[in-house]
Amino acid sequence: MTDLTQLKFDSNGLIPVVTQDARSGAVLMQAYADLSAVKRTLDTREATYYSRSRQEQWVKGATSGHTQNIVSVLADCDGDSLLYRVEQTGPACHTGAYSCFFTPLLEEQAEQTPDSGLDRTLERVYATIVERLATLPENSYVARLHAGGLDRVLKKISEESGEVLLAAKNHDRAELATEVADLLFHTLFAMAEIGVSPSEVAAVLQGREGKTGLKGPKEVG
Repeated sequence: MTDLTQLKFDSNGLIPVVTQDARSGAVLMQAYADLSAVKRTLDTREATYYSRSRQEQWVKGATSGHTQNIVSVLADCDGDSLLYRVEQTGPACHTGAYSCFFTPLLEEQAEQTPDSGLDRTLERVYATIVERLATLPENSYVARLHAGGLDRVLKKISEESGEVLLAAKNHDRAELATEVADLLFHTLFAMAEIGVSPSEVAAVLQGREGKTGLKGPKEVG
């Protein structure tokens, strides 16, 4: 849908917006937007909403610095609600929480078919690191690592790389899996500190798919 006239705004000229972290898939918040806010979001790629209490347009992060860079905007099948998929900087909730949705009303049950794929797992780990960097909870390993500065995590990456090489050389499958996990975690931490998302890395890898990257032998003569 590209024709905004097909959107169904309520009697107050508003449409509900659900905001999702494009990196982790987590639902961050729910707000409202008027037509002007939707247009501004599409034009600037800055998540823009309309405050019903203040009766004015507002841009997420304009005062807090916790910005939302728009990855995509989707309308639902009826055109009466929107989904903003964003790259979130810092916490999304005014309470300082990563997501506004943290109050349980029903006890969570264990998933029958847990999403254990590496890609989704890395996304969840990255999202957790981003949340911990934003809130710096006491006794958090991420908070301690952050306090040590970037050089500390870079040193850890170097150390874990050596452990990966040693485990592979020894053909130790269990140790190799452990050390690769440690290497990936600290690499994700460095990415989060710099602001590089897993989707950016995925884009680079996807651009290389189907390419060998190897040059053939030089012709003789």
